[in-house]
Amino acid sequence: MGFAIAERLADLGARVILVTGPVSLRCKNSTIMRIDVVSAQEMFTQSLHYFPLCNGAVMVAAVADFAPIAIDNQKIKRTTENLILELQPNPDIAASLGQIKRKDQILVGFALETTNDERKAIGKLQHKNLDLIVLNSLGDKGSGFQHDTNQVKILDSTGVVFTSGLKQKSEIAVDIVNKMIETEDFNKGLS
Repeated sequence: MGFAIAERLADLGARVILVTGPVSLRCKNSTIMRIDVVSAQEMFTQSLHYFPLCNGAVMVAAVADFAPIAIDNQKIKRTTENLILELQPNPDIAASLGQIKRKDQILVGFALETTNDERKAIGKLQHKNLDLIVLNSLGDKGSGFQHDTNQVKILDSTGVVFTSGLKQKSEIAVDIVNKMIETEDFNKGLS
């Protein structure tokens, strides 16, 4: 989904910086500046570095909420005893960008929910200082991860502003970018 949005924005003439985790996807538009990262911490660092230079950000990545405290550089051998894995929270990239967002920037987040979808998405939008949030559901057949299709709802602080139906991710990207263009903050950033 992130690649589809990056391609759509680049096709419209935007200068796009794509910070991505390890994926096999390639950018079709040669103007996209791609930055590959392997950890949530690296994505956080790169996002904080580039966001002040941008008109906005679309936070599509499903970054893990937690990371191991200790990382072993060698294989952990099988034993008959239980293994305890201690986790620490990863930084919340969208919330961190929301704290430094200027009035002329737009910030779009994604939410994957399983219950009370719209209420939780609006809560995230408000808590993280987002302008729009794109709501996915694991319960929608053919949507989300491992599919070329998706089905989303786009919400702003007033509630649902768009429902897509099941479409190709490239078509969903057009819908998301169109809703971004309609926002007041997006247009302020262009003036």
